[in-house]
Parts: sequence; structure tokens; C-alpha cells
Amino acid sequence: MPVLDDGYERELLQELLFAYGPCGQEDAVRDVCRRELEPYADELWTDAAGNLVALISGAQRSAPVTRVLAHLDELSMLVKRVEPDGTLRLTPLGTMYPANFGLGPVAVLGDNETICGVLALGSEHTTQETGHVWRTKPDQGDKALDWPDVYVFTGQQPDSLDKSGIGPGTRVCIDRSKRELVEVGDYLGCYFMDDRAAVLSLLLLARRVHESGRRPAGDVYLVFTTNEEVGGVGAAHACRTLPGDLTIAVEVGPTEAEYGTTVTGGPIVGYSDAQCVYDKDIADRLCAVADHLGLAAQPAVLGAFESDASHTKAAGLSPKAGLLCLPTLSTHGYEVISRTAVTAVLDVLAEFVAGS
Repeated sequence: MPVLDDGYERELLQELLFAYGPCGQEDAVRDVCRRELEPYADELWTDAAGNLVALISGAQRSAPVTRVLAHLDELSMLVKRVEPDGTLRLTPLGTMYPANFGLGPVAVLGDNETICGVLALGSEHTTQETGHVWRTKPDQGDKALDWPDVYVFTGQQPDSLDKSGIGPGTRVCIDRSKRELVEVGDYLGCYFMDDRAAVLSLLLLARRVHESGRRPAGDVYLVFTTNEEVGGVGAAHACRTLPGDLTIAVEVGPTEAEYGTTVTGGPIVGYSDAQCVYDKDIADRLCAVADHLGLAAQPAVLGAFESDASHTKAAGLSPKAGLLCLPTLSTHGYEVISRTAVTAVLDVLAEFVAGS
């Protein structure tokens, strides 16, 4: 059976998904983005916060400037300590729990060497004497699995780990063996669609503007940000240092009944989230563009959700903010999007910036 494409650039999306990009160590993802942007950006640089910034020059000097953001980093883990037996204790980088990823192989990104470890809990065949397993059993303590319950088995002793440059502060990521893109009918599944699918939409936007010759009205800064999962750190620096009053975050968006959103629908447009109320005129315009393109926008008032744009607006770094999302099943878990979601968001962005 032939592999379908639907314009979402499968090979490039897979390359982005394979690249490790833990918070504060997004180099591999940034390198892919830089390579893709070099033929199309009018200016391209990495700023002091590690953000990759691509300028797409506008046709009118007096037109408003727009900043469009997607984040490079992924949910990951941080080594808290190395135990005497060489196992690693972890703390999360971002909001998720061990069950979001499941037990299994992880990549430990040492300063000198990346090694494979196994995220482990312990044997199910235990009694209350093995308390950290016992309390997670539904018929016993029935406590949700949390980071103090799990560890990384490395098969190495502390001195060997030290030679690999592994210790407190080392980043730990889900291993590449678990990051293979799968096709489920009309849908695509993988860890870290957040935010690699959105990153892909921005890369394709730069390409489309260049190849079409249709310049945006005003300058557009495509910003590939760092440390979004731990508070929008890169975005804060970008909005403090770049021109413009409008910041649009491109993200994955939750598809749940409480928000009236579905993975089968069009792009999600945020009207508010846990950090801010987005500007109504911007949200209305995003919805209008999507509807004009026949994409049936899904307006949403989101709860337990934050974005680069909402962080910067809440901090007073961006006077105006908008949110455009790819509808996503199981956000911060094994994420599923429609195979047309990337190009749908791309189409909306292209029309939006053309008239900005």
C-alpha cells in the first residue's frame, strides 16, 4: 500500500521527531530548522536565548510586524541524582508523568556520550515490602505513578557514568526507537508532535512565501523558541528584543468534549487559556481566515493550557497575542493529528500574514 503524503512532508516531520530537543538543549532540532530555512529567510540568526529567528521581509515598511512562534523543545527529564548502583533518579522538565511516556528505553544525553537506559518501576510480582510498586497497584494503594516511583536503569557504575559526562542536570529523553511516526488511516501518531508538527508548519510557511513570491504585508519573524515547556523562557527574550506588538503561537491543541474540539475538525483558535485572554480581534480574524479557506475553525476557551504567546502577554512583553493550534489527540502523551493538520495550519498562517 503506497504511503500517502497530503503535503505534510513526512520525511522532514520524521527527522524533526527523531531529533532530541530537551529544554535548554535544543541544538539538534535547531540545526534541522536552520538548514531548511537558509534558502528562504531574508535574515537568519540564533539569539542569546538560543531561539532561531528567521525574518521574512514584508512588502510595506509601514505595515505591522508579526511574530509567529513554535517551540523547539520537547517534554523531557532531568537527572536529579546518580545512585550508588548507577541508577538515575529523575525530575520532569515540563508537565507530564511517567505514564505519559510509559516504561522503556530512554536516551541519556551525557556531555561526552549519549547512552541508552531503561525507565523502570520495578517488578509487578511484589508485595507491600516493595512499597513504591505496591502503592501504584489499583487493588492496593491506587496512587498514580509519579517520578519518585521510577528510575533509569543504566547497567553502569557511577564512575563509568561520570566518564560519559552524566550527572545531576543531564537531560534524559524518550529514546529514538520510540519516536517512529505511525500512520493510522487518515491520522499520524508519535510522541512530540508538540511542537514538531507546528515547527514543520512554520518551515513550510517560509518556503511557500519564497516560492510564491507573495510577500507578507509587514515583516514577519518566524521564531523557533527554546524552553517553552518550562515557562516560555525563549519566547520572553524574543518578544523583549524583536520588533512588533503581535505574537502568535502555533501549537498542538487539546481535542476534548469540554472544549468542543475534535481531532477531525479544522484548526483550533484559542480565545483564552490558563495564562491569558487572547485578543478577540486576532482570534476572530484567524477563525475568519480558516473558515474562508473551508477549514472550519474550532474556537476554544482552554483551561490547563499555556503557550509562548500567552506567557509573553501575561508578562507584559507582547501587547497582542493569538493562538493557532493543530487539533491533537492525547496532548503531552502519544499524540495523534490528522494527516492534513500541518497543511491546514500552514494555509491559515499564509493567508493571515499576507494581510497583516
